[in-house]
Amino acid sequence: MQAKILLIDDDAALLKLLGQYLEQAGHKVSRAANGRQGLQTLYKERPDLVILDVMMPRLDGWTVCERIRDLSDVPIIMLTAKGEEMDKLRGFRLGVDDYVTKPFSFAELTARVDAILSRVQRSTGRRDARVYHCGELTIDFESHTVLRGEEVISLTPTEFRLLRCLAQNAGRVLSPERLLREVWGPQYIDETGYIRRYIWYLRQKIEPDPGHPEYILTEREFGYRFRKD
Repeated sequence: MQAKILLIDDDAALLKLLGQYLEQAGHKVSRAANGRQGLQTLYKERPDLVILDVMMPRLDGWTVCERIRDLSDVPIIMLTAKGEEMDKLRGFRLGVDDYVTKPFSFAELTARVDAILSRVQRSTGRRDARVYHCGELTIDFESHTVLRGEEVISLTPTEFRLLRCLAQNAGRVLSPERLLREVWGPQYIDETGYIRRYIWYLRQKIEPDPGHPEYILTEREFGYRFRKD
C-alpha cells in the first residue's frame, strides 16, 4: 500500500538513500534533518508512519518520540546504533511500534514498514466496525454491550473504555502509559497501578478462566495485547 512516510535523521546520506528506496517501493517520502524540523513536518503533512533516528543533536529521538505521542498516534519505527534491551524497553514504553538497529537492510526495513501499515489498516477497519467478535466474545462499541456467548457481561464505563481500546488494537502490544493516556487521560500517565487493577477487573468478568486468560494477554515488560482472532 502507498503511504506518506516521514524520515527524521541527521545523516544526510541515509535520508537520501533510504528515502529513494522507499519511494521506489511506492511510498511518498518527506525528509527532516533534525527533530525540530521533523515535528514541524509531522504537524504540517500528517504522515502515515514515522521513521525516527535516536541519536540526533539538540533534540534527540526520545524527546521527539514523546512529543509525537502528544500530537499523534502515528506508527513510529526507531533507528538506533544501540541494541541494548533497555533501549528497546524504553522505546516500546514511549509507544514505538518497531525498533531497528543500525546497520540494517533497506529491504528489511521496508518490509517492516509495510507490515506495520497493513496492521494499522486492519485496525482502522476494526475501529470503523460497530461490533467486534473474538472467540465467544462480542463487543458492541455503539451500545456499549459485551457478550460472552449468550451471557451479558456487565462492565463499568471505565472497564468498557479499556476493553474497547484493547480490542480496537487487537494483536498489538499497548504499553501501560498508552492505555492510561487513551482511557484515563494524560494527567494519569504515572498511575500505572490503575492499569493492573482494571486489567484484573476485566479478566474476572470476560475470561472463562481469569488465571489463564484467553483474551487479554500480558507481554512481560512491554504491556498488554488483546487476542487477535
